[in-house]
Amino acid sequence: MSVTLSDARVVTPDGVHDGWLTIEDGRITHIGRGQAPRDGLGLGGRTVVPGFVDIHTHGGAGGSFPDGDPETAAAAAALHLSRGSTTLMASLVTAAPDTLARAASALADLCEQGLLAGIHFEGPYIARSRCGAHEPTLLREPDVAEFRALVKAGRGHVRMLTIAPELPNALDVIRDAAAEGVAAALGHSDATYEQTIEGIDAGATVATHLYNAMPPLGHRAPGPIAALLQDERVTVELINDGVHVHPAMLRLAMHAAGAGRTALVTDAMAATGMGDGRYPLGPMTVDVVDGVARLASDAPGGGPIAGSTLTMDVAFRRTVREAGRSPVDAALMASLTPARVLGLDGEIGSITVGKYADLVVLDDDLRVGGVMKRGAWVRHP
Repeated sequence: MSVTLSDARVVTPDGVHDGWLTIEDGRITHIGRGQAPRDGLGLGGRTVVPGFVDIHTHGGAGGSFPDGDPETAAAAAALHLSRGSTTLMASLVTAAPDTLARAASALADLCEQGLLAGIHFEGPYIARSRCGAHEPTLLREPDVAEFRALVKAGRGHVRMLTIAPELPNALDVIRDAAAEGVAAALGHSDATYEQTIEGIDAGATVATHLYNAMPPLGHRAPGPIAALLQDERVTVELINDGVHVHPAMLRLAMHAAGAGRTALVTDAMAATGMGDGRYPLGPMTVDVVDGVARLASDAPGGGPIAGSTLTMDVAFRRTVREAGRSPVDAALMASLTPARVLGLDGEIGSITVGKYADLVVLDDDLRVGGVMKRGAWVRHP
């Protein structure tokens, strides 16, 4: 089956072009400029960007991936897909070993069905002092044997592990993750600059939601942020929701790391796509007020930030409108760079001949008008 999308502004890695593209058998076969050579679906000058790749998501549509419930997890994946995330990784939070193993096994089924692209263990090997919305009593020291058991439970679909490099045995687990093909992500950490470099040298390649749950930049004690931003081996996650990171610090990180090392993520939880209220996040309870998720607390203003209600289309739009980056850069950060983290950049992440036709059609306000996955419309423009 062949389809041509014409009269479009096509965002490719080398620029934005007025033109068209042809899709056959789920893949992009031609990208042209100017008038399409034959009749196709006219998009009226709307913008076509690659499908978004979200490598850090806890849920949505009322469903929470840490629960390991296939039905609600599928609903969460469907919500994010409708907002343009054609590739989605399910993130778990700190829990007991058997709970994590059960959730990983259940989510592996959805990976095998193509609804999810992988599983991310955010914890339990994180610093108590920076645990954020993780249950502190369930934190534990990194353990290679336990980690291998969790990887086994995920049946080849575990793609990432967030770990604090300063913890005992952390470097051994990071090395083991690298050997298993699992990206080690440094985060929820009180590491020094030097300890962070040790983690990177051991094989860590990602920074979990940069700035959040780690010491701030210091001019005498630079801490993990400086190490993660300056090291070319590291891709830094950024949550661009206007809550997690001040716009000035967002621009600083994007400038320092560049679009090729910056991955936009949502860190979305169950309330995404829903209204305010009380929701689960693993063993924790989260209150969402005015779209901001915080641990349930009687303290004024609530507890610590606990994930977000962000979707990738909003992160993309904010990156262009508020951060001042070009659509090309925003597409790199929302699609190709995170696809590289997953090792999938040969198949997805950019509008390139030969890759899957994972596409998002945006209107003049950069709002989603259509979503295509592997050549089939999920949301028709």
